[in-house]
Amino acid sequence: MRLDPLRETLLLTLHAKALDSQSPHPILGDVHSARIAAEIDYDFARLKVKPSLVCGTALRAKKLDDAVRAFVSAHPDAVVVDLGCGLDPRALRCDPPDGVDWYDVDFPDVVALRSQFLPSQCIGADLTSSGWVASLPRDRPAMIVAEGVLPFLPGDTFQRMVQGLTAHFGAGELALNGYTRFAAWSMKYHPTIKAIGITAAQGFDDAHEPEKWRAGLTLAEEQLLTRAPEVACFPQPLRGVTRVMGWSAALSRQGTRVLRYRF
Repeated sequence: MRLDPLRETLLLTLHAKALDSQSPHPILGDVHSARIAAEIDYDFARLKVKPSLVCGTALRAKKLDDAVRAFVSAHPDAVVVDLGCGLDPRALRCDPPDGVDWYDVDFPDVVALRSQFLPSQCIGADLTSSGWVASLPRDRPAMIVAEGVLPFLPGDTFQRMVQGLTAHFGAGELALNGYTRFAAWSMKYHPTIKAIGITAAQGFDDAHEPEKWRAGLTLAEEQLLTRAPEVACFPQPLRGVTRVMGWSAALSRQGTRVLRYRF
């Protein structure tokens, strides 16, 4: 399988979730990702995935899943939009009520690849374009999920995409994993990211910054995942290092954090 560096990140997260499911103490326990990874003809060893990436990826996905489950439980007629979905089977993990409409959005070629492994309602589009939003239902509460999307969209395109989505729906939540500027800058030196060839990423430091995007966002929750109870499932010495980082909010923000906004 040949993908460009940006699209190849979908295999990185898929592989990390598959490895988590095979660990003695899984955090996400995503057997669907393990099945898909086993069916793909790709040399996953070249990604050089370390335990820190496996645990961090599984934990952020679990927290985002939890946010989706809570939202659709409170709004059983909701619309869920999973941005940059890649090969992630989030809808299978979350198992939303029948009244929920779920849309997985990614590049057209990624959606074509996804259709080989997952039954889902997909929109094939470049997230930086605007026309695809019009195909979504309106006037229903929406849960917008953006896992691993922010760092890889250039300039202010992520903000403009969020503006378009919140204007379209009017009410709902946005959940994403946030990166500080330093964490985003340092990503290009991570051995796995270097192996793929990603050289640029972006982030923001203050969790309140998206409130300035003119998208009607209000910060509802910032979860510092170094302090999550699931850290107990991390292998040593990663568990000990993570717990030490958890003593400092500043250090914790350089790791994985999940942010949830209402609009």
